[in-house]
Amino acid sequence: YNFGFDVVDALAAKDPEKLAMLHLDHNKSERRFTFGDMSRLSNRAANYFESLGIKKGDKVMLVLKRHYQFWISFVALHKIGAIAVPATHLLVKKDFTYRFDKAGVSAIFCTADGDVSHQADLAQEECPQLKTKVMVGGARDGWHDFDKEFESFPDEFARPELKCDEPALMFFSSGTTGYPKIVTHAHTYSLGHFITAKYWHNETSDGLHFTISDTGWGKALWGKLYGQWICESAV
Repeated sequence: YNFGFDVVDALAAKDPEKLAMLHLDHNKSERRFTFGDMSRLSNRAANYFESLGIKKGDKVMLVLKRHYQFWISFVALHKIGAIAVPATHLLVKKDFTYRFDKAGVSAIFCTADGDVSHQADLAQEECPQLKTKVMVGGARDGWHDFDKEFESFPDEFARPELKCDEPALMFFSSGTTGYPKIVTHAHTYSLGHFITAKYWHNETSDGLHFTISDTGWGKALWGKLYGQWICESAV
């Protein structure tokens, strides 16, 4: 079982024009993504990420706020078998350094907003294992430009050998009583949130669901992705 192939691609095959996400950015620019779009774009991103050397088992941090590229990138990482590490844009150098070292992060996808990419750069000076840096929504020296570079890659991606009990996701806990701790989940984790979406959020296949959360928090995956799309609801 793999969320990218067995949910996103399966829904794209079933009803490619069905709305998956209605996105409004900070300028109120509206974008509508169908499940067909999400399937193709995540395949394209998976090919792009592999061209950067990202492979199965690599830990990849995503600091993407609520940019639509988060959904594309997250599904793409599942398809590769890389391990996604969501993180908030509130992190500064010491927070990045701690997380890069503890998780063994080798790549980061980061928003161009604010000072967050600069803080990641400062942390990289102490974390040589961080090799790949990709920026979303802008450009910065030393960073790949996701929005420009991934467009030229193919929309098809062959399913690799992946097992459902292999790690797919690492959360860092809030660190209320000490340093944040890593919580690792397998690919099957997403299935548990069918219950969240159907019986807590009352999702229906013709629904449109909005959860207020930065994508660095666990709530984003509970309310913006897994169960909602399993229930065929748009977000």
